[in-house]
Amino acid sequence: MRTFDVLISFFGLIFLSPIIILIFFTGLFDTRSPLFKHKRIGRFGKTFVLIKFRTMQKNTTLVASHLVDSSVITKFGAFLRKTKLDELPQLWNVLKGEMSLVGPRPGLPNQIELKEERNKLNVLSMRPGITGLSQINEIDMSTPRLLARTDAKMIEDLNLKNYFKYIFLTVLGKGSGDRVRK
Repeated sequence: MRTFDVLISFFGLIFLSPIIILIFFTGLFDTRSPLFKHKRIGRFGKTFVLIKFRTMQKNTTLVASHLVDSSVITKFGAFLRKTKLDELPQLWNVLKGEMSLVGPRPGLPNQIELKEERNKLNVLSMRPGITGLSQINEIDMSTPRLLARTDAKMIEDLNLKNYFKYIFLTVLGKGSGDRVRK
C-alpha cells in the first residue's frame, strides 16, 4: 500500500496545491502562523514532526485535542476541522514515509497510556495514518484502550479494499476528527 500512499500523496499535493496555498494565506490572517508542527509517535515508537494547518490560537497548550477547551479554536480553524482540510499538509508526511494515508492516528509523546496500550497490541508496528477505522467511527485519543483495540482490529483486517474504503469514507465526511472540550 506504500505505492498508493506515494502516488496519492504526490498527486494530491500537486492537484490540491491551489487549495493548500489559499488555506495557508488565509491562515496567515487568522493566526499569523498557519502551519502547526508537532512531535508525534510514529512507526516503532520513533518520533517525527507532524504538519497540519493550525486550527487553534497560536499559544494553546500542546496537549491532546480532547483536553483543550473549544474556545481556543478559531472560526477559520473550526471550518478546517469540520471539512478535515487541516489534514492536507500531512500528505507531505505521507510522501516522506513517516505516515500512511490509512493507519492509527499518531499519538503525542506524553500520551503514555495510549502508547502502552498500542505496544501491547503491536499497533506501533504500522505507520500512523491520516485516517482509519477509529477516525471514521469517531473514536479518539480520549479513550486510549478502545482506540488501541480498534487500531489493532484495523491492522488485522487491512487490505486494499478497506484501505480505499477508509479514505473514501473520510473524504465523504464520515467521522468528526479529534474532539475538544465544550
